[in-house]
Amino acid sequence: MADSADSSSPHRWRKELLILGALAVTLAGPFLLKPRESTASTNFDRRLVILTPHPERLRAEFGQAFARHWKEKTGETVAMDWRVPGGTSEIAVLLKSEYSAAFQNLWTREMGREWTPQVAQNFMSGKAPADDPARAAFLASNAGIGVDIFFGGGAYDFQIQAEAGTLVAQSGDATGIAALKEKHPAWFGDEGIPEMVSGEPFRDAKDRWTACCLSSFGIVFNRDVLRRLGIEKDPRQWRDLADPRLHGQLALADPGRSATVTKAFEMLIQQEMQEAVNRLAEKPGRLSTAEEIEKEGVRQGWLAGLSLIQRISANARYYSDSSSKIPLDVARGDAAAGMCIDYYGRSTEEETRRADGTSRVGFIMPVGGSSVSVDPIAMFRGAPDPELATAFMEFVLGDAGQGLWAFKVGAPGGPQRSALRRLAARKDFYTPENLRHMSDADEMPYEKAKAFTYHPEWTGSAFSTLRFLIRVICVDAHHEQRAAWREIFGNDLPKRATEVFHNLDAVHYDLALGEINSVVRSRDKVAETRLARDLGGVFRRNYELAARLARKGE
Repeated sequence: MADSADSSSPHRWRKELLILGALAVTLAGPFLLKPRESTASTNFDRRLVILTPHPERLRAEFGQAFARHWKEKTGETVAMDWRVPGGTSEIAVLLKSEYSAAFQNLWTREMGREWTPQVAQNFMSGKAPADDPARAAFLASNAGIGVDIFFGGGAYDFQIQAEAGTLVAQSGDATGIAALKEKHPAWFGDEGIPEMVSGEPFRDAKDRWTACCLSSFGIVFNRDVLRRLGIEKDPRQWRDLADPRLHGQLALADPGRSATVTKAFEMLIQQEMQEAVNRLAEKPGRLSTAEEIEKEGVRQGWLAGLSLIQRISANARYYSDSSSKIPLDVARGDAAAGMCIDYYGRSTEEETRRADGTSRVGFIMPVGGSSVSVDPIAMFRGAPDPELATAFMEFVLGDAGQGLWAFKVGAPGGPQRSALRRLAARKDFYTPENLRHMSDADEMPYEKAKAFTYHPEWTGSAFSTLRFLIRVICVDAHHEQRAAWREIFGNDLPKRATEVFHNLDAVHYDLALGEINSVVRSRDKVAETRLARDLGGVFRRNYELAARLARKGE
């Protein structure tokens, strides 16, 4: 009786309302708390809303340049409304939530249909049956979330959204990438932005997204700290990050927070796979066909890649939630080196450059250890102003936008505040005249891309699984992993301890791309959590045993 009275008391109701209010704020937080930035005055004619993970200085350069361009072209003042909820992982969660709310409103209020768990599951699923009514209704709709443009991330992030249906090739007449392709066919050909380069997609075959600049992954490092640690040579390859002298001196970002970080680890594994295939091709042993050699090489390379990631992870000071923190810590000397995307590394190198042109910070893209990938742009379904959205994409892909990405400060058409240190996406933009103005004229990404061929059939289907595995092998067990590695190299790498440390039987290639991949891709969070707990326990026990064996010298 007392419990019943308490449950209906004003105090209990106020408590529940407070909880509900807090939940509402949490769900609405990405939009309510986002930085609202405008490069125009409060008096404007049109507003362009852009969802992006790009840093402030990049937003400022493109926002001011496009607002100026639009004013000169039309006489209209445009407000650039940037929405920055976080990295690509946070953006994906936000899009799922916002589009679910938008389509639920359309489905129930405008179409008068019942909102069921099956509808919620299918309407954004590329795997839903073609005749599924919710999926068909969503793809035929103009359901929107009040945002025009998705600007920045990786091809994987954009392809996921394209398959979900949140990105569109066009919206009405003469809008979208499809319209730009008709208007500027040379931009989208083999001499402009090819569809595929060295196994990496550079634009969507259905015109739902396209590259606007290029990216690669590499190592940012502090020469002063390396020399202090007794490392005289700058790092050149991913393997250099496994040097025991770097224990506690590496800066890494959590792959669970960033698809670009996961991509860097995938490149590392692909390099190990390719090298294993090459070795077996020279000495095939009992392997009689090219197909057998490739299969065995991929399996061996998978284990070698994960083993290398274990050693690199064991050297890490931390796993940051933000990949942009890594070059900052390296520049300050709080870390000796780290893995990051190229423009973070190059920009930090430029910011720390001395008057004589030297810098304590360097960046290297491991040749043969990283593909050249893309940073895309796309228009959202239900974009409030598709005409303005298309004009912005045209600006970014045109000569003015490509120059902003690549040119030095002060160069004609270059950025005003600081060089963005990005690489232009259009191959035809690399003319002798333009190269004179580029910050990184020697990079020549289309040439470097030839040194690495990405094989999507090797690891592409397990991208999310790789992120999951790095979490359970390295991130969740980082304390035990670091301690074990310290004992191992401190005792001259005893054989049995090292073998236990690198025991990857629980995640070998066939298992990872089979049963583990099925669980991760099923989106059954209960099953995924159970698997993470079980695998995490395996690796914690391995690391603890390896530490004990190392202390005994075994």
